[in-house]
Amino acid sequence: MPTPPASPPHARSLSAVNEEIRALLTSGGLVSTEGRCRYEELLVEWAAAVRGDVAEAA
Repeated sequence: MPTPPASPPHARSLSAVNEEIRALLTSGGLVSTEGRCRYEELLVEWAAAVRGDVAEAA
């Protein structure tokens, strides 16, 4: 019997993601390859949080 898919990790709030993005930008963290990768990950998380906020509002 197939196993059910794993539950998605708990999504952080939009404000928490925004805070981390701002910290990365103000610290100059985008200069490194790791910083750019983290920024891209945060943008994906941010977009998901925005979609979640829109779904809750509807």
